[in-house]
Amino acid sequence: MTKSAKNIIITLIIGSVVYVIGNMLSGGFDYKTVSEFLIDFGFYQLYAFVLGYSNMAFFDYMERRTWKKGDTIKRVLIGIAGSTMITLIGLFFLRALTSVFLYDVSFETFIKNETWQGYTFGVWITLTIVSIFHVIFFYNRYQKNKIKEQKVIAGTASAKFDALKNQLDPHFLFNSLNVLTSLIEENPKNAQKFTTSLSKVYRYVLEQKNKDLITVDEELNFARTYMSLLKMRFEDSIIFEIPDRASNSESKVVPLSLQLLLENAVKHNMVTSSKPLHIKIYESEGMLIVENNLQPKQIVKKSSGVGLENIKQRYQLLSNKTVSINQQASSFAVAIPMLTKQVSIMRTIEPKTQFDDRYVRARKRVEDMKEFYYSLISYCIVIPFLIFIWFRYTPHTIQWFWFPMLGWGMGLAFHAYKVYVNDGVLGNGWEKRKIEKFMREEEEKRWN
Repeated sequence: MTKSAKNIIITLIIGSVVYVIGNMLSGGFDYKTVSEFLIDFGFYQLYAFVLGYSNMAFFDYMERRTWKKGDTIKRVLIGIAGSTMITLIGLFFLRALTSVFLYDVSFETFIKNETWQGYTFGVWITLTIVSIFHVIFFYNRYQKNKIKEQKVIAGTASAKFDALKNQLDPHFLFNSLNVLTSLIEENPKNAQKFTTSLSKVYRYVLEQKNKDLITVDEELNFARTYMSLLKMRFEDSIIFEIPDRASNSESKVVPLSLQLLLENAVKHNMVTSSKPLHIKIYESEGMLIVENNLQPKQIVKKSSGVGLENIKQRYQLLSNKTVSINQQASSFAVAIPMLTKQVSIMRTIEPKTQFDDRYVRARKRVEDMKEFYYSLISYCIVIPFLIFIWFRYTPHTIQWFWFPMLGWGMGLAFHAYKVYVNDGVLGNGWEKRKIEKFMREEEEKRWN
């Protein structure tokens, strides 16, 4: 639907509502002919069209202006003052044209007999409608900003997590090639075996690239394979202890975390036959611990900061549990949490294929609002028509039109309450709070 068509429908609805209200307040609906009804209804629509379109144009102008963040009250006051002036000017010209051209009254006589009473109803109706428009406008803008903010947060987190995972490819390959370079000089035969094993290991790296978590058993198997590569280079200068499997087969860790920790241990410590490096992997209190004896190298290359920091940041994005580091005089240990539930906090948003639950909630809210607007339009068209039928074809002693007007009106009121009220019982806020409450209860069961 185009904006012009939408505005025409809005002005038609406003004109119909104002027609009903105006005649109810003045004790109207007393028409002798259909022509009288059509003329009176037409005048209301004319006033609604002129005043509605002029105020819509002013509202669009206000929207195009640049406003600062704290200018909400200022904008509302200017909007109300501007709408009042536009309404008064519009009413004056409409009343003048009607008196001069329809009732053949001179302009001087019109000015002489004009009083404030002829403007009170129009100004009151206009201010009421403008106030409602402002409330709906600012509420919708608040909801849009809220949804936009949540999308930015989710998108940033997903992008950050993907960036952290993408760091691992060049990082792992670069360090593996360094090891291969050393082996070529020290032991060419092992270098050939290392090259074959490296292709298998790197295939695993590529397979796990797009996963947020993998089982501890998978990571232990990969760590065992990576240890065999290190043994090709250092032989008896490095000693490993690693469990066969995890105590809980469903526990998970971030991919390649053990490989990064093993790599760091070798990188920062002396590994010689006289001072072998002992690396032990074990479980303790829901943590998977990688511990090594501390024998720092005298000269260490400047660290890239990718390894341990990468693991810590990925866990921060996935869980409230954190990576802990324990350095003592003779040992260095890093404990990574073993997570026991499927990830539900992080979601990678893929355009046109996957959407997070914020989009679903926003779409549902738009559908609810659209359904309410359709109901309101139907109400504003059908009820005046029923009143006309009552007036034209039934005895005036039985005002039966009140029953559908009040019954349907109460239904609309409850519908509007559900759509627009945030903090009340059964409103949007109530629904959201209940959902969050149940989610918190579920969250307490997660990552145990």
